[in-house]
Order: sequence, then structure tokens, then C-alpha cells
Amino acid sequence: MKFTVDKHEKYVLLKLNESKLNSLVTPQLKSELILINTEGQRNIIMDLSQIKFADSSGLSSLLVGHRLCKNATGVFILAGLNDAVARLIAISQLDSVLSIVPTTEEAIDLVFMEEVEKQLKKEAK
Repeated sequence: MKFTVDKHEKYVLLKLNESKLNSLVTPQLKSELILINTEGQRNIIMDLSQIKFADSSGLSSLLVGHRLCKNATGVFILAGLNDAVARLIAISQLDSVLSIVPTTEEAIDLVFMEEVEKQLKKEAK
């Protein structure tokens, strides 16, 4: 699997440099997501702009990322989806579960908004 990991203080940007998100790629992707999570990162942005095709195992790996971040009180955000992948997510009704934004810049903004919100809730207690 070809990918890049860009670590920041508040989030990790994981960019897949593959054209397919399928059963050949997902085992390694799931391992990478678990590794990022066990390193203490709770906010993961996945840039899927290179992905042209995804199947059920690809969707499964996205749900793993979502669950890991949610359990760590973080966010898992998908960015840069092409039409075919967005349609598959919508057909699977995962668009109501997963956070999806058009660009990585918007995903970064969303991470910071979530972090500010958590901080405000903490201070209000």
C-alpha cells in the first residue's frame, strides 16, 4: 500500500496514494490506523483524493478508523472523495455515520473546531 502520513499536534493526515481501496489494500490500512491510534493520536484525516474505486472491504477499513477515533474521543474525517466512492458510501448509508468534507483544508478546520468545542465543554464543567 502506498501512502503518506503527515503528523501534526492535533491530527494526523493519512493520504492514500492508491487508485483502489479494496481487499488488497485494507489489511495494511487497518494496521496503519490502529498504529496511529495506539500512538495516542485521536484525530485522523484521510485524504482519499487518489481513490477511484472502493469495495466493501474498503468501507470496512473506514469504519475501523471511525471506531478507533470515536473510542478515543476524537474525530475521523474523510476528504477528497470522488463521485464513485461518495456514491458507494451514500448507498451504504455510511454518509450519516462518517464525517465527510470536500477538502483536507476543511477537514483540518473541522478538527480544530471539535477540539475547541471539547475544551469549552471541559471548562464549563
